[in-house]
Amino acid sequence: MLTVGDKFPEFTVKASLGSGPEALLTLSSEQFQGKWVVYFFYPKDFTFVCPTELVEFSRRLEDFKDRDAEVVGGSTDNEFSHLAWCKDHDDLHDLGYPLIAAQKLAPALGICDPVEGYANRATFLVDPNGVIQWAAAYNGNVGRNVDEVIRVLDAVQSDELCPCNWKKGEATIQA
Repeated sequence: MLTVGDKFPEFTVKASLGSGPEALLTLSSEQFQGKWVVYFFYPKDFTFVCPTELVEFSRRLEDFKDRDAEVVGGSTDNEFSHLAWCKDHDDLHDLGYPLIAAQKLAPALGICDPVEGYANRATFLVDPNGVIQWAAAYNGNVGRNVDEVIRVLDAVQSDELCPCNWKKGEATIQA
């Protein structure tokens, strides 16, 4: 799995955005140059834990925007599966960020399950230079904590020494 200090791979992918008539699009890494980006990957569409995360990332989207960060979700399912899932699942109709079809990107990141081939539950915080500043992977049965993603984003953006459990606004360590 790629990790802190690695360059996030260049990519061009198909994606869906919500469930409306203009929901299908193409995204590339160029569109995110010069921006902080939170990339989060989940195992499969039409599952049980995954929509809880998608909904929470969407609910907290303004918190990410306040930190000048874009949010991109994805799995190794294709864009048509993403679109069908968003249309089928009431809570996913109005996601405010794209779901990418990461069939090539997930293996390039090293996050695919070695047996099944789907994307593991993984999160990457990527700085405006395209460098990974935080990477985390989770067991497929365990949803991630979006508060923790925001906390870590605050910490890496602060460029300070942040102690355990540090939260934005608290004192940092002076070396």
